[in-house]
Amino acid sequence: MDLPNILVIMSDQLKATASHLYGNPFCQTPHLARLAQKGVLFRYAFTPHPLCVPARVSLWTGQFPHSHGSRRNQTFMPPGTKHAFHIWKEQGFHLGLIGKNHCFQTAEDLSLFDTWCEISHGGLPANQEPRGMAWFRPRHKIEKAHSVRRHMPQQSPRFSYAFTDFELEDYSSGLIAGQTVRFLEKHRNEPFALWVSFPDPHEPYEVPRRYAELFPPEKIVLPPWKENEFANAPERNQVLYRILGMEDDPMEDIYGVLAAYYGMVRFVDDGVGQILSALEELGLDKRTIVVFCADHGDFAGEHGMTCKGGVFYDALTRIPLIISWPGQVPQGVVDESLVNLVDVVPTLLHLQGLPIPREMQGQPLPTITPAPPRMVTFSEYGAGGPPFTLADLRALPEPFGRRALMHSLQWREAEGRRKMVRTHHWKYVHDPMGDKDELYNLEKDPWELENLADDPAYRDVIGEMALLLADWSIMTEDAKPVPLPSEEHYAITKRG
Repeated sequence: MDLPNILVIMSDQLKATASHLYGNPFCQTPHLARLAQKGVLFRYAFTPHPLCVPARVSLWTGQFPHSHGSRRNQTFMPPGTKHAFHIWKEQGFHLGLIGKNHCFQTAEDLSLFDTWCEISHGGLPANQEPRGMAWFRPRHKIEKAHSVRRHMPQQSPRFSYAFTDFELEDYSSGLIAGQTVRFLEKHRNEPFALWVSFPDPHEPYEVPRRYAELFPPEKIVLPPWKENEFANAPERNQVLYRILGMEDDPMEDIYGVLAAYYGMVRFVDDGVGQILSALEELGLDKRTIVVFCADHGDFAGEHGMTCKGGVFYDALTRIPLIISWPGQVPQGVVDESLVNLVDVVPTLLHLQGLPIPREMQGQPLPTITPAPPRMVTFSEYGAGGPPFTLADLRALPEPFGRRALMHSLQWREAEGRRKMVRTHHWKYVHDPMGDKDELYNLEKDPWELENLADDPAYRDVIGEMALLLADWSIMTEDAKPVPLPSEEHYAITKRG
């Protein structure tokens, strides 16, 4: 049997609960639902790192950031790293990227791809032509459709948003979907592994007006905000809220930026629908494993903020994950296990019947494979750098907002060595370089508004969660596998 094709569709900064499939009461994603009906939806999937580059490197290596070494947005795929595209290239697959990269950088890695059509938040990269196929839209129209993103109106020091009226196919979401359809038409008769990488709904929060109009203020349900929520939070959480907190912004603009975010989600969903239809019309759906995921989430109003930062609330760490291969994996099933983005590539290799490299720390996913259900997952952030404190923030000019966010970005991305462990009931965050831990009772406090880490009543819970963290850290400490004895040394023999 020929190996199935691979199609991984990633959305940038899409939190799981932006979709009705994960409980959102007002944002329907009918095409993600269509994909879920043909596959398995993982209700509790998490990113190994809530930041673009480390999460993407983790996806393709099947390793956690502390093992592969990419811990900041400036640390792309490390040179010489064995990742999924090496494996698929060895199998003779046509390799492609359509959309945002923010992962691969070395000449060796870039040369693996036969098709390379890159576009990011501000439009097409300068001085770079697509490889393998031309863009199906004129470059000047694509650039025009991204002109507002490069010069956003500023409604608040903390955020901006825009509703525009360019042709849908010239926005990144419309362009990527259309380009993917044409890729499938062109390569329908050869094996391929394609990464379709939507830059949205990551900021800049700019969206076609018709999508924003789907979310008038009366439709949007705001998450709960707690007064003085950050009084008992780690200092880095307090810093982030001082930078991004929206409590002083007009509600009109808060609803406006959320309309932009959710409009972008719907635009991506429609793009997924175009791709699914092409797969079916070309007869590729039964020969192609389709994955939909995100690299990380967005506050989108939770905790009184938009965008993201180095914290571990579910808004940033919980991501959508759907895998479909009609006729080969269960259909219309929801799996309740705690799973991780690092599990995706090992699962794909398992489904293809290819060996999983020992250095991959992810495991084949339950329901799709015979793997048992899982009750715990992990995430991390930081590179061991010094903390960025409230005192450091006060050295910057007010109002803080996006200017302070970008000025302090690399410092904050590198600070500390914090790690998160999550079960269905509890979330615990620890940083040996931090000032305070976090503990949330997710059954009683699903919005994570009350930090219980200082309450003596929960010492036993913290002890159990800390042990889970320690075990995970030890089990994943070696990125490169130590050589083991040959197989005969593991045979049980009867000695006379």
